Amino acid sequence: MQFNVNAGRIDPYKNFKFRVKWDGRYVAGVRSVGSLNRSTEVIEYRQGGDPSMAIKSPGQTSFDAITLERGVTHDVEFERWANKVWNFGSGLGAEVSLKDFRKDIIIEMYNEAGQLAIAYKVYRCWVSQFTALPDLDASGNDFAIESIQLENEGWERDYSVGEPTEPSFLEPAA
Repeated sequence: MQFNVNAGRIDPYKNFKFRVKWDGRYVAGVRSVGSLNRSTEVIEYRQGGDPSMAIKSPGQTSFDAITLERGVTHDVEFERWANKVWNFGSGLGAEVSLKDFRKDIIIEMYNEAGQLAIAYKVYRCWVSQFTALPDLDASGNDFAIESIQLENEGWERDYSVGEPTEPSFLEPAA
């Protein structure tokens, strides 16, 4: 069975081609982005004279935090943002930057040919957890990874990003 939008595409998009953008710039070295999840509470209501079953209605919707991970380098973008929420050593009353600690971010997914395929806008994000250094292990064999956990107030797909025209490659002449 083929996809209805692009009948020539038979595979879904892979999860390893993506970029993250905030403040109009791409963030270097992001190796993983947590999933976009939302959940809506269920409100049950039953009148006294109704049969023994409840009516279910949607209640409040919440959006899960999103974790971004990347290798530790000299780029300090994660730390700068985390420091806007709470900065050790700041003067009394200056620990939090109330003016600009929230940011909108964009998460972009690309097809195998490197063409933008899907984008999501995530609104009013702020850093609730920052890991500057991982556990260090002299006998380990891995990269040092830093991470931020972003609380957010919702996300939506950017429908202005249309399906790309995927290139076809000529088969070699026989």
